[in-house]
Amino acid sequence: MSRRDVVRSLPPYKQGAAEGPDAVKLSSNENPYPPLPSVVAEIEKELGSYNRYPSMGAVEIRTAIAERFGVTTDQVAVGAGSVEVATQLVHATAGLGDEVIFAWRSFEAYPIITVVGGATPVRVLLTADLHHDLDAMAAAITDRTRLILLCTPNNPTGTTLHTDEVERFLARVPEDVIVAIDEAYIHFNRDAESVSGLEMMRRHPNVVNLQTFSKAYGLAGLRIGFSISSVEIAEDLRRVATPFAVSDLAQKAALASLAHEDELEERVAKIVAERSRVTAELRSQGWPVTDSQANFVWLSTGDDTARIDEVLRSHGVFARCWQSEGIRLSIGSPEENDRCLAAFALARVGGGNSPFARAGAR
Repeated sequence: MSRRDVVRSLPPYKQGAAEGPDAVKLSSNENPYPPLPSVVAEIEKELGSYNRYPSMGAVEIRTAIAERFGVTTDQVAVGAGSVEVATQLVHATAGLGDEVIFAWRSFEAYPIITVVGGATPVRVLLTADLHHDLDAMAAAITDRTRLILLCTPNNPTGTTLHTDEVERFLARVPEDVIVAIDEAYIHFNRDAESVSGLEMMRRHPNVVNLQTFSKAYGLAGLRIGFSISSVEIAEDLRRVATPFAVSDLAQKAALASLAHEDELEERVAKIVAERSRVTAELRSQGWPVTDSQANFVWLSTGDDTARIDEVLRSHGVFARCWQSEGIRLSIGSPEENDRCLAAFALARVGGGNSPFARAGAR
C-alpha cells in the first residue's frame, strides 16, 4: 500500500457538530463559559500586533508553566493544544516500522497522528468496565514499541488510572519506551486515587505529562497545550515542533489564565457539580452512565445509539455518538443540560423494545 493510500484510509477527525440557531452543542467537551474577563483584557492588548510572528520559543509562557508546576523552563514544551504536543511525541520517537500503543476506545486523534507520523498504531481494548487494560497494554509491548499513550481521565469514557496500577505498569515498560500520560481533563478529576502525570514524570525519566489550556481554562479556540518531561525529551519535542504554531494571543491568554486560577476554580466547580446532577438525572431515567472524572459523561447505549441520537437531534441537542457503542455527552451550562435531560427523557419514553430503553443504570 502506498503512503497516499495509507493516508486516504484514515477516518477524518470528526469535530463535534451542532446545527440550528438554538442548538445545544454538547459534542466537543468545550468549556460552556466564555473566557475570563481578565484573560480577554490581556489578549485585547495584542490584537494590533498579529502582523508579526509569535515567539517561537514561547519562553515566557514556558517559564510561567515551569514555575506553576515546580520544574525548569527547559522541561516544558508547548504546542497548538495537547494533541499537537502528542504529535510532536510521535514524530520525535517513532517512524516507519515502529509501534505506538494506546487504549481503545480512547482519544480518536491517537491513531491518526500515529499513522501520519509513519508508525503503526496498536489499539488495546478497554476492560469491560471501560478502563485501560494495563496488563494487556504491557503484554502488547514489543521490540518495535516506541511510545505508549495513556489518557486519564479517558476520552470518551471519563475513567481514570490509579497511581498503584500505573506504577506496576511502568515497572514492565522498557526504559527506552516513552510513556505519555495525557491529562487534558485533569482539572475536573475528583478521584483522590488517580495517578498524577507530573509525579510519575518526577519518578520515571521516560514519562511525559501532557496538559492543555483548551478545557478548564476555556482557550479551545486559541490552541495551546504543553508537556512536562525530562530536559532531553523536551528538547526533542521543540526540535520537531511546527514553527510558530502557538500564536502570541494564545501565549498571552495562557499567561493570564495561570495568573487567575482562583477564578478558574469557581467555574470548574460549577461544571463538576453539573456533571453530578446530569449523571444522577440520567440514571434516574434508567440510562447506563459510567462514573466520569472529566467534563463529560459516557452512556453505553450500544445498538440503540443511532435512535437516541436521532431523538436528541430532533430536539436541537447534539452529543458525540459512536454508532453501536455509545454517547459522550459534554457538560454544558445548567440551561443546556436541562434541555439535554429533557431530550433524553423523551428518548427514553420512545424506546419501544430497545434493551437500553429498558435497562437500569450501571
